Amino acid sequence: MVPKFFDIHAHVNDSQYDGDRESVLLRTKEHLVWSIQVGTDHKTSQSAVAMATLADTGVYASIGVHPIDDRNERFVKEFFEELIKGKNIVAIGECGLDYSRLKEVSDIAFEKNRQRELFEQQIDFAISHDLPLMIHCRDSDKALADAHRDILTILSVRKEKCGDLLRGNIHFFSQTIAIAREYFALDFKISFTGVITFTHEYDEVIRLSPLERIMSETDCPYVTPVPHRGKRNEPIFVEEVVKKIAEIRNEDFETVREALVQNALRTFRISI
Repeated sequence: MVPKFFDIHAHVNDSQYDGDRESVLLRTKEHLVWSIQVGTDHKTSQSAVAMATLADTGVYASIGVHPIDDRNERFVKEFFEELIKGKNIVAIGECGLDYSRLKEVSDIAFEKNRQRELFEQQIDFAISHDLPLMIHCRDSDKALADAHRDILTILSVRKEKCGDLLRGNIHFFSQTIAIAREYFALDFKISFTGVITFTHEYDEVIRLSPLERIMSETDCPYVTPVPHRGKRNEPIFVEEVVKKIAEIRNEDFETVREALVQNALRTFRISI
């Protein structure tokens, strides 16, 4: 089966799907949408792997620890070494830096160092297993680009040492074309969610990025795209993201659709 669309970042392992997870996955399969189910901690990484293992085709897993979903969560290497033995694990993360809630902590320097150490542990793990990173990044202020600056510094240093082993995707990209180009130079891609269907904030970066450097995602159950606003998001709605990318770029829908699928297959080394 060849996918028609690829949602490279989804959370159908979220509790919002506890009542109908199987039917959501069935709809995803029927619409020829392939997806990567993403872990944000030990529990959700485990459930993402379970979903990928049970699926006959089209469901993959990314495993890791989110920087701030639970500040007490640690990256236990031994746990993930066992987990990575599962089927269809194609990335490490979501991991990264998130400075959007620094006002909640009493010691900002300590918090930034905690996040950096957590991130670097997962970079090392990804490199050791020759897997791409699924990176989460949120700045304290878009104009500062402080989290992105720190991630770019970390990745640049590692790139000099590890070369092609260091690669991946910046999920839910929310910065400028200038920042995007710095990621492209490090062999990273960026992906867009349904937010692009109801704001023009990211039009320029979508328009100016090389088509081979971008991918589509839902980040479901969050940021449901137009025309489904008000509903819980799910992987089949990634079609609306692809339509909007084609519209913003003023390019043929089929050309963009096929390119985004191929980008995902190459990035995550998925054979069909």
